[in-house]
Amino acid sequence: MSMRTVDWTALRRRDAEPAAEGLRERKKRLLRRQLSDTATGMFMERGFDAVRVSEIAEACGVSEKTVFNYFPTKESLVLDLGEVTLGSLKSMLADPGLSPVEAVLKILSGELADITSWLAEQDDLAQAKHVLLRFGMLIRSTPSLRAYQRDMADQQIAAAAEVLAQRNEMSPDDPEPQIAATALLALWPIQFQALRRHLNRVQNPEQLHDLVSADVQRAARLIDTGLTSLAPARPSK
Repeated sequence: MSMRTVDWTALRRRDAEPAAEGLRERKKRLLRRQLSDTATGMFMERGFDAVRVSEIAEACGVSEKTVFNYFPTKESLVLDLGEVTLGSLKSMLADPGLSPVEAVLKILSGELADITSWLAEQDDLAQAKHVLLRFGMLIRSTPSLRAYQRDMADQQIAAAAEVLAQRNEMSPDDPEPQIAATALLALWPIQFQALRRHLNRVQNPEQLHDLVSADVQRAARLIDTGLTSLAPARPSK
């Protein structure tokens, strides 16, 4: 299993096929997927800084301008899942039928299920685990990817604070929705760290899913306790 032959689309199920989709929309969706997955494979093989966007464009048979029409930065080619998470946060947190913690856990559970399902589909589980660890190392070892990830996290926190403020008739600038949003988004690093910690200690993807979920649930319970007090501040008399 080489880095270029890994099915990155299956690992990062970002864009399920719409029920009704025209030919033009389908071609655009598939090209976007091709660009991201080709770039990811090349970055994994040679390192992020060693690959030029022009090389990715050439490998996909398009111009460099076309690549940037789909992805505004080189970093977004590999960290495109952050945009999907941002959209999920806006919709899930606005659901009155879910508490903020339930909404976030639902998103995290879906992302974890994609990873463990991908692992279960691989013929060589040990090599698949190695690929996941290499992918995480690529991000951690590349300053520009870490910076992009931090910037995306800031955007996600701001979006979450906006929705939480609306739910509680507060301003997004109030300290309560700000700290609540920050705490909720901290569950993503918890999940990533749990994946890395448990990945080579388990015998099968099902066990990995259970262990990672348990760690995230522990952290979520602590956050949920604090969020029960999220309410508009009463003016002092």
